[in-house]
Amino acid sequence: MQTDPQSRADLLEQLEEVSTQLLQSEKLAAIGQLAAGVAHEINNPIGYVFSNLRTLANYVEDLISIVDVVDTVPSLEELRRMKQRLDYDYIREDVKALLTESEEGVERVKSIITALKDFSHIDEEGFRLADIHEGLESTLKLVNSELKYKAEVVREYAELPEVECLPSQLNQVVLNLLTNAVQAIGAQGRIVLRTGHEGNRVWFEIEDTGSGIEPEHLSRIFEPFFTTKAIGQGTGLGLALSFSIIKKHQGHIEAFSQVGQGSRFRVWLPIVQPLSEEEPSRC
Repeated sequence: MQTDPQSRADLLEQLEEVSTQLLQSEKLAAIGQLAAGVAHEINNPIGYVFSNLRTLANYVEDLISIVDVVDTVPSLEELRRMKQRLDYDYIREDVKALLTESEEGVERVKSIITALKDFSHIDEEGFRLADIHEGLESTLKLVNSELKYKAEVVREYAELPEVECLPSQLNQVVLNLLTNAVQAIGAQGRIVLRTGHEGNRVWFEIEDTGSGIEPEHLSRIFEPFFTTKAIGQGTGLGLALSFSIIKKHQGHIEAFSQVGQGSRFRVWLPIVQPLSEEEPSRC
């Protein structure tokens, strides 16, 4: 029985909607899993910024006291004694340090929030040029709370051109691969992020020193709902959706693994998206 073109188009549209909904669900689930870690990453710099502000408030009171007595102090010697009593020289130097540290803390919070905001974009306005390394680094910030206690992160970046892509969807792929890598590592290990450029394609890969994947499972890891994780620890959608996203980008994923030695996933992407039949030209 043949399907007429309109029915086929309707079916494809429905499949696209389901794929989008699955992507949204997986992304929200990932954000939920990251929430505690992100909260910890934000709480740490906020904590010392708050502490610094309390110290600065005390310093300001002392400095105001010095300024207030300038017009009434009987002599400069008395003013000098007051500055010495309030430890003015120490305050002067410490204020600079407190302000610098607080600025760094606020920038840290800002970078985490920006990374979370970039990642949480579900709908894209369309393909655009983006820096692959920025996407890798942005996603690393989100999983830093999980990574820093379990794995040393090594970067082996090549010089890459900007790539025409859907950045937040690629970030989802990176997050899925990083999360799997962290979960595959036992007490302590290493995760390597590499990038490369060959002809009209670029690639990035994530390698871990984790438990590896059984050979009989390796051919099924991109199947929807297939997972080797314990019940409640995985949906089986992460790699399947990653495969779908990369396919949408006209690219492909390669998986290499050895039990007990770790796994490596390489993502290939065209630098410029090939023109589809429905899109004869680009503006």
